[in-house]
This record gives sequence, C-alpha cells and structure tokens, in this order.
Amino acid sequence: METFNDAQIPQQVFHRLEQLGLVKPTPIQAKAIPVALEGNDILGSAQTGTGKTAAFGVPLVTHLINDEQGGALVLLPTRELAGQVLKTLEQFIGRTNIPAVLLIGGEDMGKQIRKLRAYPRLIVGTPGRINDHLKRGTLKLDRTNFMVLDEVDRMLDMGFGVQLDAIAKFLTSERQTLMFSATMPSNIQKVAAKYLKDPVRISVGSAHATAPNVKQELVQLSDSDKFDRLTKEIEDREGSILVFIKTKYAADKMAIKLKKLGHSVSSLHGDLRQNKRNQVIAGFRSKKYRILVATDVAARGLDIPHIEHVINHDMPQSPEDYIHRIGRTARAGAKGEAVNFVSPADASKWNAIQRLLNPGQKIQKLAGPKGAGPKKFRGKKFGAKKFGEKKFGEKKFGEKKFEGKGKFASKDGAGKGFAPRKPKNKNFNSDEAGQGSYAPRSEARSETRSDAKPGRKFGAKPGAKFAGNSRSESNARPEGNARTDGNAKFSSKPASTGKKPRWKTSKKKKQQAAKAAA
Repeated sequence: METFNDAQIPQQVFHRLEQLGLVKPTPIQAKAIPVALEGNDILGSAQTGTGKTAAFGVPLVTHLINDEQGGALVLLPTRELAGQVLKTLEQFIGRTNIPAVLLIGGEDMGKQIRKLRAYPRLIVGTPGRINDHLKRGTLKLDRTNFMVLDEVDRMLDMGFGVQLDAIAKFLTSERQTLMFSATMPSNIQKVAAKYLKDPVRISVGSAHATAPNVKQELVQLSDSDKFDRLTKEIEDREGSILVFIKTKYAADKMAIKLKKLGHSVSSLHGDLRQNKRNQVIAGFRSKKYRILVATDVAARGLDIPHIEHVINHDMPQSPEDYIHRIGRTARAGAKGEAVNFVSPADASKWNAIQRLLNPGQKIQKLAGPKGAGPKKFRGKKFGAKKFGEKKFGEKKFGEKKFEGKGKFASKDGAGKGFAPRKPKNKNFNSDEAGQGSYAPRSEARSETRSDAKPGRKFGAKPGAKFAGNSRSESNARPEGNARTDGNAKFSSKPASTGKKPRWKTSKKKKQQAAKAAA
C-alpha cells in the first residue's frame, strides 16, 4: 500500500486523512492496515513515533462504520496516552455518528457511568478503570467485536497483567484483536496467546532501535554537578525541553528551583489529579511552558511535535524506557536531540541500555563508582582464631587464676589501692569509726541482753528468722510502745496488747472472723 487510497477504506475516512495531512502511510501503517482490513489478528511491533495509532485507528473506524451493531475497545497503559488516542480516533471519525467514552482513573465515576448509559460504541481507557466498571456491572462488552491493545509491554511493566486476564473473561469469542508494542519482550508472547487467534506477525525495523533523527549525547558527571549542568544546557538550547527525572518529589522540587531562576516550567507526575495533568500538558503543548519536568509517566503517549530536546537528568530503571523517553522528540520525521546525564552510580544502567541498542556488539562500558561490585576476601574474618589458639581469658592447663600478682599484690588477695575485704560476721566498730576499722560485734557492744530473742536482727519483724548474734541492750525495745527516756531503746518484743499482731492475721482468718461475727 503506497497511499491510503489504495486501501479499502470508506471515503469519509479517506477525506479525513487528507484533511489531517496524512497522504503517504508510514511503514507500519502500510503493512498493518491491509492485513487488519482483511479481518486478521495482528501482533505488531515498531519504533516509537512511527504512527502506530493510525495503523490500528484506520481499521478500527472502518470496522465501526461497516458494522453498525459492533463495538470497539482500546486498552492503553496511561491516562495521557488514552486521552491522546481517543482524540486521534475522533479526528478519524469526523462527523460520523459513533459515540465514544474515555474511561480512566482520576475522573468522576458517576460522570463516566452517565456516559455509559448512552451505549457508546467506542470505549478507550486504562485496564484498571475498565475492570472497575466491569465489576460494578456498569460496562457491558457483549457487543464488543473489535479490540486493540497498545503499548502492551508498558501495561505488563505497570502490573496490569491481572486486569488484562480479568477483562478477557468478559469478551466475546468472536472478535478481531490487534496488539501493538514498541518492544517485544518474552512475556508478551503469553498475553498474545490469550487474546490473539492465528495472528499475523508484523515488525518494522528493530524493536530496540531509537529514532534515526535523534542526536544522542553522553555527559559523565557526578550527582552534585547535575543541576549546574542542567541550567547550562537549558540556557544554551532553544525550543521546548522535556526533562526526565526519577521521582515525583524530585520533579516538583526541580520545577520550583528552575522557576526561581526565571524559567517557564511545570512538572508532570502520577500524583497529580487528572484535570491538573490535562492543564499541564495543554500548557506545554501551547508553549505556555518551555520546560516540562516529568517522570516516566510522560515517556509514552506524549505526542507534542515541538519538543526539540530531551534531557535525561536521571537514567531510567528499565533500558526499554530509554527508547520511549528519547522518542518524545524527532516525531514524524523531525529532528531532535537527547542529552544523558550519567553519574558513576548510573554506569550499570547506561551499559544495559547500550547492550539493548547494540545487541551482539562489543560496547565500551563505563566504570562504576569506586568500591562498587563484590569485594574479594583478603584475610581472616573478624574474631577468627587460628587452629589451637586459645580464647581470650582462657588459661593453660595448671595455670592459676589472677590473684593480684606483682607489686599490686596484698595479703588478702586484693590489689594495691583497693579497700580491704570486709570480714564475714563482723560489724563496724563505732568507737573506732574515725580510723575506719572493723571489729567483732562482741567488742563493739559489751552489754548484751540475756532475754533477747536469738535470731533477731535489728529492724527485722518479730518472728523472722536470722542466723546471727544476739541483740545488744542498746538496741532493745522496751515492752509497749511508750518511750522511757532519751537513752531508752526499743524492745525486740512486740507490745503485749492481748491480741495477735496484725501481721499474723491472714486474709483468710479475717474472712473467717467476719463470717463468725455475722
């Protein structure tokens, strides 16, 4: 197919393509459109920015015009890409009465339900929100006999495999399915086996090749020098610039820093509400903002022709995402430039990208940070002992324990400078307290009570057992609680009140006494 007029498409569609300036099809369009118009399933892959939307959009609109009772479903990974594809398909539809609806997250569910009550024939959305409507019963796919899955590799990377399996259960068996992807990893083959029936494999160019009109530049620097180099690149370049950064927080922070320097800039990431996303993209498309700082949410589906420069401030986690990032420039045959900031920590990511872009070729690897990689064992482990070496504190056979050897030794075994050990069963002599000596209890207290109860310790409760010496008279307690004079001490015996002491009355006896009194 050299022109769109060669294909068997309705005249209204052909006129719309002419009005849009689409006269000569791209390679993927020339191969895919005739096969799809014949009713075959397609598994297609091509470089990003080669016109895959028209490759499945023209057959889709043709199918809806020819089959007035049929419906079509288009699944895409991101909200931005879904909105852009619907806008392109509506351009192909023109004035033809084919109602359409966009089902994406971040928008009012009630508003989408009201649109679904009008029985739209074209449904475009993301797998998560479409699956939600299927579970609620607000969406029926019994008339859907044409299906498109675009950017399947991205959907699988985002974890939409479970949702795709759930959606497949609601589809009719009699349908035509077109599956497109910029890259073709092995897991796509499993998805293709579930959705496609005897598909025609169409591949244009290398799936891992970048756009030929993109000039790529490598800048090796440290992480601390990235911002200064970014400002220099912005000042030295003209036209719109798309800056890719790793995290949502870093994107907002970078936009604020650039705005303080006087640049017209905005940020785009997944935490923004859908209406805010639309405002940011519309402002960048209308050149209200010269610079857009974005995460990988803008790596696919952002079709803005005037993007002239892409700066990878942070390298992507997946090598395939690099192809989609720099594919945002040099769209539809235009020229563009891509600048890559690679720090020592990003060396392994850059090497993986080069292996993907140049399979089977020897690449010049970048060195990573110093000390990176596995370290070789260069000696014994900490705390390891040689065979036969004794542990710390272990004594040889027959060796005595430390008892104050050398000049620090004393008679009682304590080292010099330590207080002498307190002898057992001895009390401090109060008469010799100034000298700090010890004396037996019998010497410190000459007078003892003959009637003192043996085994009583001063301050102990009556009846408590104590294997010690008898009390001295000076510590004895007199009968009763009254004091006799200033020199009188307390008796060791409790006061005789005729009753048992309270401490001898147990809780159980108290309860028994209370019952007897009652």
